[in-house]
Amino acid sequence: MNSWIALSIFGAGFGVWIVRKVYIRLQLSKAKHPSLAGHSRMAKRVARLIPFYSFNRESFFKVDGAPGNIASLREAGFMRLSHLYRERFAKSVALTNQAAKNISDLQFTGRYRVPFQFSPFVSEHLKSGSFMQSSSGVTLTDLDGNIFYDLTGSYGVNVLGYDFYKKTIEDGAKRVSELGPVLGFYNPIVEDNVKRLTAISGLDEISFHMSGTEAVMQAVRLARYHTKRSHVVRFNGAYHGWWEDVQPGIGNPLPPRETYTLKEMDQDTLRVLRNRKNIACVLVNPLQAMHPNKGAPGDSSLLDSSRTAHYDRAAYTKWLQELREVCTKSGIVLIFDEVFVGFRLAQGGAQEYFGVQADMVTYGKTLGGGLPIGVVCGRSDLMKRFREEKPDDICFARGTFNSHPYVMGAMQVFLEQLETPAIKKMYVDLDDVWNQRANRFNETLISLDLPVRVANMSSIWTIYFTEPSRYNWMFQYYLKEQGLALSWIGTGRFIFSLNYSDADMLAVLERFIAAAQSMKQDAWWWNGNGLSNKAIKRQIIKEMLFRKNNIGPVSAL
Repeated sequence: MNSWIALSIFGAGFGVWIVRKVYIRLQLSKAKHPSLAGHSRMAKRVARLIPFYSFNRESFFKVDGAPGNIASLREAGFMRLSHLYRERFAKSVALTNQAAKNISDLQFTGRYRVPFQFSPFVSEHLKSGSFMQSSSGVTLTDLDGNIFYDLTGSYGVNVLGYDFYKKTIEDGAKRVSELGPVLGFYNPIVEDNVKRLTAISGLDEISFHMSGTEAVMQAVRLARYHTKRSHVVRFNGAYHGWWEDVQPGIGNPLPPRETYTLKEMDQDTLRVLRNRKNIACVLVNPLQAMHPNKGAPGDSSLLDSSRTAHYDRAAYTKWLQELREVCTKSGIVLIFDEVFVGFRLAQGGAQEYFGVQADMVTYGKTLGGGLPIGVVCGRSDLMKRFREEKPDDICFARGTFNSHPYVMGAMQVFLEQLETPAIKKMYVDLDDVWNQRANRFNETLISLDLPVRVANMSSIWTIYFTEPSRYNWMFQYYLKEQGLALSWIGTGRFIFSLNYSDADMLAVLERFIAAAQSMKQDAWWWNGNGLSNKAIKRQIIKEMLFRKNNIGPVSAL
């Protein structure tokens, strides 16, 4: 009888345990984004099924069902640009073509500058150069002498202007020239940098690394070491470098392991953080506030016009406050990845801007004064790499170029300059200044009936389109024609340095409008058949199935 009672109690307990496990697992499933982007394993499987196909000249200009006269306008505009590019960018393109034979990065960016269906024809007829000769003020000059307004921001490095960074590197090099490139030992400048960084971050200790990716790797490793937990939470669409655990989907040859990719700004995610006991840390990239749960925008993904962006500072601040509270109660390390946005939103970075203190912060890019750097700032209990009571239990991290004297010299100059009146002036009413500039762009675009809009998070802008089209990716080529320099992701991201004046912005607006009007005149935004974004997606699926089944050449469907 007693054994039967004991067995019953055990069975009941086991049943409760099973129910709880299932409940927690369902919570996790619910917290993942319902799209493929939220399910990395499935996304990779689907990616392997997508066949390559491309449009030939006959179908290239009418894949949306455009009539002959519209296709002719497009072709004439395309060939005009092709001729202009050959003439105007000859030296830059020639060197790019030569270098691409041995530089794998150029091969990749060249192939994925536009959707793959259009890439072969574009690569043949509309080549784009990847070399620049000089920079000055807010402009870049290429090998052919063309001057462009810079909208690349050097992928986030250029917060304060190229002249500022050139002088910062020069002055920093002078400060450390006596020691030179001695590695292993520290230049005394390091101590001053550490003091300034602890004050800025509000955290206790610092470690230096060679890149932002490496800094995030170390922050995650330390979080796991001290919490004795395995899993990392990242948010759907966010970028934290290209290493395994934070890029579990397409682009990573390994399957996801100790990573949960959850929905940002969602109560289901907070529920998971409260209940799962294996989560070591949560990574936040504040840049995602512009497009929560969506991947970084780029022209290669512009298959239709469904890309959008919108920034609500108050809503994102509230989310970070909730996240901070849950992480504190659950013993989860909250990591702000400020590699991209650091010192762009405020002098004290995103923590100051949103008013939320993280447990660890990673910096990079601009902090090196224009030279490569990665930095981890954290609480002292999280930064320790060994255990006093267990001498062989360590958390190892080193790097040959950590604390390189020349990087430390440029960093010191950068951090000193942050406190000068001239630089402080750039941060005064920063959001208001850039919001007004973005509003002016949108008001002008609306008044001219152009299907383009901008969304901004301070000086970081994203372009989106208001009418369904399969040709929005062409806009980058019209912008370059007008003397606006974009990174390889094209209209996906504009990054302005804070030294842009009102006159500079007016010049950019005028060129932007001229590019949009020219693109409209060349009929790329024609939609006489009322094609919707959903219809475009269905059309693309048909094209893929058509090619998957090897049913002849792909043409407009």
